[in-house]
Amino acid sequence: MMENLLLSLVFIAFFCLIFSCNGIESPQFTVVHSESDFEIRLYRESSWMSAPVTEISFEKATKEGFHRLFQYIQGANLNSSRIRMTAPVLTSIVPGEGPLGSSAYFVQFYLPVKFQAAPPLPLPELNLQSDAWGSHCIAVRKFSGFARDPWANSTASDGKYAYSIAPYNSPFRLIGRINEVWVKVDGSKLDDCGSSGVATQ
Repeated sequence: MMENLLLSLVFIAFFCLIFSCNGIESPQFTVVHSESDFEIRLYRESSWMSAPVTEISFEKATKEGFHRLFQYIQGANLNSSRIRMTAPVLTSIVPGEGPLGSSAYFVQFYLPVKFQAAPPLPLPELNLQSDAWGSHCIAVRKFSGFARDPWANSTASDGKYAYSIAPYNSPFRLIGRINEVWVKVDGSKLDDCGSSGVATQ
């Protein structure tokens, strides 16, 4: 298991060096509010593949979920399709749903445009599920360094996810790292969310 994970991480590092992780696909959004390192974004409809994980540790959960998703994009699906890497790979936290009342996690992979309409079905043993997102608003704050989450087991939320951690870089990149915290917000309470964007990515 650990050997397979290390091989996965080495592959991603190699991929990033050769093809540049900054040029890979990301979910499409419109910025509707921006100040300093904080934004409100309207994300378009999109399809993701999700790995539910019940590890107690945020770091272990992220590694385990990513390892299963990596197998999926390398061809462990019913079509034997190879799927290009995208960014970010989210780790979404669900307070109180894990072992002994700890948080549970969903590690989520954004599917490239080529596979948005019809995602390849994962092999059953990977325990992955397709996750279709409707158009919705997300509050985003950027931060640097490595994404670690000491607050994962001390949050509360009535929603499906309390928040998500969104790293954009290979784990082998040491400087200039980009991460974000995502919190879904109620678009109906934002006068301009979805009606007037100031920038599109």
